[in-house]
Amino acid sequence: MRYLWLDDFLMNKPFVTKDIQKDWNWIRYQIGGKMFAAVCLEWGTNKPYYITLKLEPSEGDFLRQQYEDIIPGYYMNKTHWNSVKPDGNVPDDLLKDMLNKSYFLVWSGFSRKKQKEILREMTQGIL
Repeated sequence: MRYLWLDDFLMNKPFVTKDIQKDWNWIRYQIGGKMFAAVCLEWGTNKPYYITLKLEPSEGDFLRQQYEDIIPGYYMNKTHWNSVKPDGNVPDDLLKDMLNKSYFLVWSGFSRKKQKEILREMTQGIL
């Protein structure tokens, strides 16, 4: 995988947790229990197969038209989710921007009450 910075980049975001969804063989990055990014691994080799993230539908569609290495979400809703080939030609800065947007898109989907609850749980070390 060419994006060796990805795990550090995502784990340095506030309130992010990471787990492995064994049934799917995915490393999931979440906020408050909601996934905003995943690294999909090949069965047997555990090599990254896709990096999946959420974007506004119009932006995802635009980027898929610009880059052959960005496709509709692998095993996800094809309107809201997009997958990036981990050895493709998507520039690092663009992928970082996409990951930031995915993070904020999921965060902003929480009610203010839920955001405060997540903040409280994180500062108390519950998550």
